[in-house]
Amino acid sequence: MLSNSLIELDRAHLVHPVSSYRGHEQAGVRVLKSGKGATLADATGHQMIDGFAGLWCVNAGYGHESIVEAATQQMRELPYATGYFGLGSEPAIRLAAELADRAPGDLNHIYFTLGGSDAVDSTVRFIRYYYHAKGTPHKDQFISLEQGYHGSSTVGAGLTALPAFHAGFGVPLDWQHKIPSHYAYRNPVGSDPQAIITASLAALRGKVEELGADRVAAFYVEPIQGSGGVLVPPLGWTKAMRDLCSELDILFIADEVITGFGRTGPLFACSDEGIVPDFMTTAKGLTSGYVPMGAVFMSDRVYDTIADGAGGAAVGHGYTYSAHPVSAAVGLEVLRLYEGGLLDNGRKAGARLMAGLQSLADHPLVGDVRGRGMLAAIELVTDKERKTPLPVAADASRRIFDRAWQNGLIIRAFSNGVIGYAPPLCCSENEIDAILDRTRKTLDQTLEDRDVRAAMAGW
Repeated sequence: MLSNSLIELDRAHLVHPVSSYRGHEQAGVRVLKSGKGATLADATGHQMIDGFAGLWCVNAGYGHESIVEAATQQMRELPYATGYFGLGSEPAIRLAAELADRAPGDLNHIYFTLGGSDAVDSTVRFIRYYYHAKGTPHKDQFISLEQGYHGSSTVGAGLTALPAFHAGFGVPLDWQHKIPSHYAYRNPVGSDPQAIITASLAALRGKVEELGADRVAAFYVEPIQGSGGVLVPPLGWTKAMRDLCSELDILFIADEVITGFGRTGPLFACSDEGIVPDFMTTAKGLTSGYVPMGAVFMSDRVYDTIADGAGGAAVGHGYTYSAHPVSAAVGLEVLRLYEGGLLDNGRKAGARLMAGLQSLADHPLVGDVRGRGMLAAIELVTDKERKTPLPVAADASRRIFDRAWQNGLIIRAFSNGVIGYAPPLCCSENEIDAILDRTRKTLDQTLEDRDVRAAMAGW
């Protein structure tokens, strides 16, 4: 009865993110009740392995008592401290120092936000200020990748390049531009890594020439495109794009909101290719999703330009909850857990996950397997040679998610038939194997759908 009551209250009052409002009212909410390690339970007692770590964020797994204790102790001692008026708190100061110490290159300056979307928004404001301080305010055009995701705030949604985040919202704005994704499985130039890199370099150079070499301010990129379908660039792609940005005098922003904190193996995915961006955005794994927090990492060069440009004046950008002491205390403890064994376990579990997903390549529906570490996807097709997507009638996002849920697995089911994985780094070998077994069962069930079989037979 409690569950039914909550379902009705949810229908009446709670607006869910990125959902069909009427569709959700009809279907009703699934109420999550508890979590431990990589396992979640709903209000009915049904248990599932969380193969998506909440929303790519519970990297450490659920139920770490040391994280709860860190938050509790901080709430008792000092539950809030503003960063305004030259004030601060010890946890925030220490977390900023620890992050700067581990960040690539000279990303020595940390601005804390509430999450990924406002971290991206903050970079836009900082970049605008940076160019004004340099005396080049006309550098005001921003470029990102098709199928990229950079949050759903008013500004970030325009840098994002997914239709659902644009329709009805009046974005992208006229200073926000896109170039094609590196999407290897469906790239017009084919799957050869060098061909993809060459095409992307040409596209960025061409877009800069089109907009005016003295107008382009910045280029945004995820080391792996997450919400676009877990699209993994060829090795060398990110470095090549970063080098071109340096050549063209464009700021390079690495959006590591999803990839940061062990998701791809190292603490930051930029480390895979030795990339040092001008800005780096993080969130999600920063606190393992236990409390809200994001962070903007800023290079010495950018920070010094802004600081010198401001002179004695205040730089007018701030949030009430920036550098929140409870979130910072959680961040410090999560970082300790990562380096105390979770990163190592995540690397081993990620290798097992990728090998297991590759073993699904022989399934009649699997067209592509891609990923890095504990961030992966399989793309389903009805014809492997032609790479034909699942038919719209198959309602992939709903049916596949529902079946996986019933099979004891939470995954990300994209509407185009891509299944995304981002399990907690704490997963055991048995839990990774269960993710794979339950995935195969879900695929076998989907293969029996009448509309899927009809598409495969060419009816």
